[in-house]
Amino acid sequence: MFNKKKNNDKEENIMNPENTSENATENVENTDATANETEQAPELTAEEKLQAEVQQLNDKYLRLYAEFDNYKRRTQKERVELLQTAGKDVIVSLLPILDDFDRALKAMESATEVAPVKEGILLVNNKLKSTLAQKGLKDVESINQPFNTDFHEAITNIPAPTEDLKGKVIDEVEKGYTLNDNVIRFAKVVVGA
Repeated sequence: MFNKKKNNDKEENIMNPENTSENATENVENTDATANETEQAPELTAEEKLQAEVQQLNDKYLRLYAEFDNYKRRTQKERVELLQTAGKDVIVSLLPILDDFDRALKAMESATEVAPVKEGILLVNNKLKSTLAQKGLKDVESINQPFNTDFHEAITNIPAPTEDLKGKVIDEVEKGYTLNDNVIRFAKVVVGA
């Protein structure tokens, strides 16, 4: 049944030559229309390309923003953890000294002589100072030094006993300390006037 119809169409085309020329004209018009669509298509594709590029850049921006936000959270968390455990190494290095103090206290309970206890306390004191010095702690030299507001805090002025002590530190009430060359406590001093 379908074959007959196809055959009939072919026969009509063969018998009607005008019909064939019309089909050719239609084909040429269709080709022109397709060419016009092709000319319009680059404009649409260029617009679509720009939209796709904008979408891609927005996606890239959002990913970068999210990555930066995650970075900020991670570094903030690390900072908090660092602050919480900042003194851990110093505390761990002071534990043996704490043990020495405990042993000294036990020895003082049964001690009959003062000299060995005094010697033990001096040893523990030296061990403490050397451990802190290894961590970067230094004491500020004050006595007979010129008064320096970067390291000293003047409590009072007194008349200088000699002319060469004017403007210099005469007495130290409280020691000052630096940690890695940064002042962590100013020395409280008496200055000669």
